[in-house]
Amino acid sequence: MRPELDEVDNKVLALLMDNARLPVTSIAKQVGIARTTVIARIAALEKRGIIAGYGVRLSHKLVQPAVRAYVGLSVDAKFASALIKYLQQLPEAETLCAVSGTIDYMLTLRCDSTDTLDRLLDQIGAMDGVRQTATSIILSKRIDRGAI
Repeated sequence: MRPELDEVDNKVLALLMDNARLPVTSIAKQVGIARTTVIARIAALEKRGIIAGYGVRLSHKLVQPAVRAYVGLSVDAKFASALIKYLQQLPEAETLCAVSGTIDYMLTLRCDSTDTLDRLLDQIGAMDGVRQTATSIILSKRIDRGAI
């Protein structure tokens, strides 16, 4: 069951996801509520488990290699588990999501070079059951609320 969040909760969360160290007074000013209300809202979000914790986001210069790409995969269902096992052992495989639509999976690869990306795409495309791949190289992130 999805927790109920109102507009104020969503605004507070968006601000914290952009910068978890944002002062409460800045959040209050941007959301248009009292500082004490922000404190209470954050405490309630933590207590309800909606805010699971806080962490450090490393500079993309440190953790982001030269090339990241989204790879859409169309796969014959009987070969899906073998593909997933193969991708799990690849250190370059960042995420794999089952998706709806014309493709079956969306893979995010993080590679140190275009040569590595090219090699991996050839290996993945040659696997049994992989009908088609479509790759888009990530040029830049315009919104980033992820942990890293």
